[in-house]
Formats: sequence, C-alpha cells, structure tokens
Amino acid sequence: MMRYAKIILKEGKEEAVLRFHPWVFSGAIKRIEGEPKEGDIVYVYSAKGNFCGIGHYQIGTIAVRIFAFEEENINAEYWHEKLKNAFMVRKAIGLADKENNNTYRLVHGEGDALPGLVIDVYGKTAVLQAHSVGMHEIRETLAKELMKVMDGRIENVYYKSEATLPFKANCGAVDGYLIGEDDKTYEAMENGLRFHADWIRGQKTGFFVDQRENRSLLEQYSKGKDVLNMFCYTGGFSFYAMRGGAKSVCSVDSSAKAIELTKANVEMNFPGDSRHSALATDAFKYLDDMKKDEYDLIILDPPAFAKHRDVLRNALQGYKKLNAKAFEKIRKGGILFTFSCSQAVNKEQFRLAVFSAAAMSGRNVRILHQLTQPADHPVNIYHPEGEYLKGLVLYVE
Repeated sequence: MMRYAKIILKEGKEEAVLRFHPWVFSGAIKRIEGEPKEGDIVYVYSAKGNFCGIGHYQIGTIAVRIFAFEEENINAEYWHEKLKNAFMVRKAIGLADKENNNTYRLVHGEGDALPGLVIDVYGKTAVLQAHSVGMHEIRETLAKELMKVMDGRIENVYYKSEATLPFKANCGAVDGYLIGEDDKTYEAMENGLRFHADWIRGQKTGFFVDQRENRSLLEQYSKGKDVLNMFCYTGGFSFYAMRGGAKSVCSVDSSAKAIELTKANVEMNFPGDSRHSALATDAFKYLDDMKKDEYDLIILDPPAFAKHRDVLRNALQGYKKLNAKAFEKIRKGGILFTFSCSQAVNKEQFRLAVFSAAAMSGRNVRILHQLTQPADHPVNIYHPEGEYLKGLVLYVE
C-alpha cells in the first residue's frame, strides 16, 4: 500500500468517525505526521493509534472528508466500485432507465460515500462537479471510470468546478469537457417535459434536479389556478404548473438570463401559450408591489440564504419575511409551496420561521405536505447534515 500522511486525532475525538461520520474537523486534530498538500489522501488514526478512516485532506474547518472506513487500496478500481454502487442505487429506484426521464443525480457527495463529488446526468451528458480539491485531483480517473460504469448511457463528461472549489486552493480548475464534446443542444427531459440544461453557463450543474418530485406534486395542485413562481431560475415549477392546467403562470427571477431560459423552456413545451408571463425583478420588491388576492398558488424556492452558520440568524429572518409577505398576499384558500435549500438551516428552524410568518399574518394555515429532496439525493444515515432541502405545502385560509 502507498504510504500516506497520518492525521492523529485528539483523545475522544475519534468517536464521531467510529460512528461513520465522514467529516474530521480541524479542531479534532492532535497532530499531523507527514506534510500533506490540500487534496492529498490521508489516513486518520485515534490518539491511541487505531485506524479510523481514509479521506481527502483539505485546509479549512473540515480538515478531512472520509470516503473509506476500512483500509483499502485507493486506485482506479476503487473509484470504479464507488461509482458503480451509486449507479446501482439509481437503477434500484427506477431512475437510470426511466422512459420519460433522462435527468437525475448520479452521485450526491456524502450520501453516496463520495464526499466532495456531485455528478448529474442530462441525457447523454454527465456533469461532474468537485467540491473538494481531492475530487478535483482525480477528475480524469473519475470521468474514465464513469464511462465504464454507465456502459454506453452517456457520451460526454463535462467538468464544472471553477465556482465550487475553495478559492484559496488555487488548484487551477478549468471548466470543460473531460470526455466527448459540446453537442450544442443542452436539451434534457424530466417526467416527459423538455428543458434546456445549460451546464456550461447556467447555475449549479445546469438545472435544479432536486425538485423533480416536488414539481410533480405541484402539477397536481395547479388546475385552474393563478400561479406565481418566485425565484423561478429556469422555470421548472412553471412548466409543470402549465401541464397541470394552470389558468395563468407568472415566473419571477432577479436574473434576466434566468428569465430568458424560463421563456425558452416554456416555449419548448407549450409553444405560443399565452398563459405564461415572466419578469426579471427583485423578489421582495415584486411581493411588496403586487396586489392582494392576485394568486392562489405561490412557489417560494429561493437560493440558499445561509451557506454557513455565521449568517444563520439573518437567514431565518429572511425566510420569515419572505413567507410573511406571501401569507399576506395569497388568496383565501390558496396553496403555498415554500422551500429552503440552506444546509445550515435545519427543518425545525425553517418550520419555525414559516410558522412565525403565519402567526404574523394572522391567517389560519394547514400543513398539507412536508417535503424533502428526492431519492437520487440520498442522505447518509450517519451524516444527517446531508438533508439540505426542506419544504412545506400549506393551505392558507
């Protein structure tokens, strides 16, 4: 076996790792034997010298992201088996070969025992995104093994990590195709609806694949409704609402580029349909200015208000303010779909913020559904922090 640097933990700090939690925090480290660079593989040991795990070393609060809890040979075959296991999960839940759906998350970081790695599939293209220098360093190996695992299902692997890697790492990440080439279409399908997934210029990997099941639920509530889709991005909820028979749909986002993508996606599925309108403006301003009782179905799916705990209080105030405005303006008997994708905000905190907003409005509110991320975004049972998407569907009297 190759010799790696050793991370020796302080007395008692191995307990979380022995319970298979994949993060080692910098404050838990007693000493480092060797001189690992950011992204290097390291072995983790207890203060008594017992083996705990193998992971990627990084500079920051989380010092090691563990991907193996047994001593293993870390080579291309090892990564092949990891990717294969993730693919087998997607086959088991019926997504990998679903007839009317070629879009799904193949690898979801810690949820697939591959911390620091995200892979989304859009038709014949897989978008590989590294969130750690360790995964960046093995991107070529991952791409090659991914092609083998997928066995002809994909033709291209696009690497998109310039915006997700720690900026201090200075690891020279450049977005681009690792395998294959740009087919110029960027078209994918979700539950029979088509959309542009611009993995080169768009946010994240090109589309928010984590809302697939929640969009399907919204479709069931849309018939005859006047729908407002706030923070619409590329309009996912909007074209589901239209297929559901919405009377009208208004898509709002602060990004003019996102609005253009929304219009294109709606036109792709409902050419010439006059039920849809779109506006590039600030969400809070739009809610302030709009008339009461204008909409009887509102979607609030904002970007993460809190990417770390230092801003948690401000984030919760933001969720409370946003939802209070929706409660104030929605029609009697209206339906509110409201979400948080902030990992730093747990579901109890988000629920309390929404409940506080409801109390401020003085309206009677019932919970119809409590929502989360879909099965292709699995949560490692030993890593509850992976449950990042929270949602509520509310009936407002």
